[in-house]
Amino acid sequence: MTKKITQQEIQDLAVEAIHEYFEACRARVPAFVQQHYRYPGAWRTNRRALGLDLLRAPINLFWAPVFGVLSVVRIGLQLLRWQRAAALLGRVPEGFNTQVQHYLGLCIRRDLMRLDCDSDSLEAHITRKLSARFGDAHPNRQEQQAFFHRAAAIVHEALQEYRVTRTASSDITNTITSTLVGAAAFQKFTPGGIGIGFLIAALVARYQAEHDFFLGKTLGRFYYQLFPPTPSWQLTAAALTLVLVLLACFASFSGLVTDPIQARLGLHRVRLQKMLSHLERDISAQTASSFRPKDQYVARILDLFDAVKSHLT
Repeated sequence: MTKKITQQEIQDLAVEAIHEYFEACRARVPAFVQQHYRYPGAWRTNRRALGLDLLRAPINLFWAPVFGVLSVVRIGLQLLRWQRAAALLGRVPEGFNTQVQHYLGLCIRRDLMRLDCDSDSLEAHITRKLSARFGDAHPNRQEQQAFFHRAAAIVHEALQEYRVTRTASSDITNTITSTLVGAAAFQKFTPGGIGIGFLIAALVARYQAEHDFFLGKTLGRFYYQLFPPTPSWQLTAAALTLVLVLLACFASFSGLVTDPIQARLGLHRVRLQKMLSHLERDISAQTASSFRPKDQYVARILDLFDAVKSHLT
């Protein structure tokens, strides 16, 4: 008499196969980081920013603060168990998918997770494990396909979150760059593009006022050192727009500098390992993706600090 296959046996073997699969993925992380985030791989990755990414990246950076706020609201709605409202916010796009983000997503699927490989994919690991144990008395194929479909959705959501870290990393790079530029060029603490924009607007307004001073430029310089003029909102808006657009264009290629640095510091490795650990847990438990990297929230805190400091000064 054939022993009946229990659901618990199937589940235990599936969890074991999932663990073996993600252990293999984690073992490939160092080589993946070396291949795509260190030179010469960093150039192959980031050269894709040439082209339409020069338009997509600035739009993503301007949209990122809004998306960050919506993400926090979504988490709050989930904690309050308002799942329908949270699901609606979950449909809000994180921005345009740049060529660099698209390329890295494909590389993660192909080189790191090997989702399309017949012998190394998650599906292959689970199928081999179940076949070795049950042979022809294999569990229901339809249930298996439903499981793999849910797993694919979890992976897709995690990769979307990973793509957001690229925009956040560019935003953090802009903050660091703005701080360095402000210190070197203006001897000021400017933790972001907003601070530099306000500073440039103030300098232009002062320059114009000195030249138009009724007692001459020299006396105007002394007078406006004591009583700095207030720039018009049109001048401030123009300066802010110019600085933020220039920084956004710079951010399109910032990965050429930041990716090797992050690889050297181990940040790429830690981020990928964390994503894989979340995926293993979520796929085993068949829950929604729990991978929520903190990069975008760090970027938003820096943006807020920049706005507050610019307003106070």
